[in-house]
Amino acid sequence: MTNLLPNGLILAGGKSSRMGSDKISLPFGADTLLTHIRARLAPQVSEVAVNGPLSLQLPKGVRHVPDTLPGQPGPLAGVLAGLRDLSSHRPDKAHLLTVPSDAPFFPEDLVRLLMSAAPGPETVAIAASGGRVHPVFGLWPVSLANDLENWLRNSENRRMSDYLGRHQVVTVEWGIISTTAGLLDPFMNLNTPEDLEKARRLLEILP
Repeated sequence: MTNLLPNGLILAGGKSSRMGSDKISLPFGADTLLTHIRARLAPQVSEVAVNGPLSLQLPKGVRHVPDTLPGQPGPLAGVLAGLRDLSSHRPDKAHLLTVPSDAPFFPEDLVRLLMSAAPGPETVAIAASGGRVHPVFGLWPVSLANDLENWLRNSENRRMSDYLGRHQVVTVEWGIISTTAGLLDPFMNLNTPEDLEKARRLLEILP
């Protein structure tokens, strides 16, 4: 079964400026935010790796896929690194699944529904909720690697929405979840200490 699943890549190239410390090392649940996200993603994919700059410090045993472009040019550079890595590391894989390193509640059916929604092998499938798209949660064809690399050579090309506008894209909508602590967008990300505290409260009450 795992041979049919895409590889997963956690995008951890952000600078965490509003949080004030490295997000992936923040205590969350029984361990760290990174450990929590890896555990949530692992059952949905064949392998999990983490993307980030060469200086990124990861726990022992966590596979690091470093950026191939200098200067931390954003999440698309992480996607590119993952696509290039997949071509050499797992040439049998046709797609890469990406999630960010600061969103602990993404759906447990994320990969299944994105894979089901893509009408063809060249289509990018991305998540949406509450009327907003979340392209960092995406299923990316490995065949886009050359096109993406050429596009990123222009330093003005950084926005995911601009790049996706050049390709066939399908979005999959998830609903907002009602909890005893309020409404939860399953794709909420943690940018501030206040976001982190809210997420910790939600973690305590969610099944």
